[in-house]
Amino acid sequence: MNTKQAPTLDGISKQIIEQLQLDGRKSYAEIAKVVGLSEAAVRQRVQKLTDSGIAQIVGVTDPMRLGFNRLAMIGVRVSGDIRTVAETLADMPEVSYLVMVAGGFDIMIEVVCEDDNDLIEVLNGKIRAVEGVAETETFMYLAIKKQKYDWGTR
Repeated sequence: MNTKQAPTLDGISKQIIEQLQLDGRKSYAEIAKVVGLSEAAVRQRVQKLTDSGIAQIVGVTDPMRLGFNRLAMIGVRVSGDIRTVAETLADMPEVSYLVMVAGGFDIMIEVVCEDDNDLIEVLNGKIRAVEGVAETETFMYLAIKKQKYDWGTR
């Protein structure tokens, strides 16, 4: 994740983000009409939002419908520096989501795998091989019932 200094979000930048959350394919011209700026000004603001890491514009898919039939959330308990382990795990291409948490685990990661054999390899061959990973618990997804990214900016 990008660690550059994030720009201050004014009301217009928040409106731009909300428009992109509703439809990431919406043109800059369409967004400009909604927020009251020129197309060029919207383009510049979107560029600043993406450069700073505040926003990503991506196509959200259902991994299971694309042949990634084994998704799982894995709780990781760490011995040592949680940040170091988190950085190593975050670099793995199979890890789609990682958060450092308080509670029964130190880190929660989501992995996207092709099948059970792929999950075994990722879990045993990669995750558990990381220095500092003391214990894991795997929660396999059976179905994705809700996946939304339009929570707004408040």
